[in-house]
Amino acid sequence: MHCTGVSALESLAELELVARLRTGDGAAFDEVYRRHHVRVHGFVARMQGRRDGVDDIVQETWLRLARHAAQLRPDTRLGAWLFTVARNLVLGRQRWRLLDADRLMSLSALPAPSTPTPFDLSQASETERRVELALQTLPVKYREVLLLVAIEGLEPSEVAAMLDLKPEATRQRLARARAMMQTLLEDGP
Repeated sequence: MHCTGVSALESLAELELVARLRTGDGAAFDEVYRRHHVRVHGFVARMQGRRDGVDDIVQETWLRLARHAAQLRPDTRLGAWLFTVARNLVLGRQRWRLLDADRLMSLSALPAPSTPTPFDLSQASETERRVELALQTLPVKYREVLLLVAIEGLEPSEVAAMLDLKPEATRQRLARARAMMQTLLEDGP
């Protein structure tokens, strides 16, 4: 997990990085990629709850940064910007998947849900598997808040702004998400 809060030195370094991105500095893009790629990838994978399409969404997130770097506001928080773009791409894909599922249902061609393979199960320890399963059962609005605050280390106020929520609503969602996770982990699969 990442610690919350940003030191003045980190904040200054980020402002400089944004300024360099705005001028088209390729080395600045590489630095942002180095700092955030693993976190963005993990966030997308957990938000999506499935492996297919994760790399496409992550790649599109980075393409959007490349396309819009010159238009970034000088005070842009790059992590929050990247997570917002990735979140919107995941939600867009989920909407399309629901539309496709509705279309398949109308044709009575919906395939049976897949079950994890022995390979999938061996990839994670029992605890990790239980946590990931519990995460996937959370409704998206709780999962995204929990991932952004507890895993990605964003401040609740940043998450509130990203999700267009009041800070109190964000804190309530976070508390509910944590309570749901605790219940799911105590009850077990």
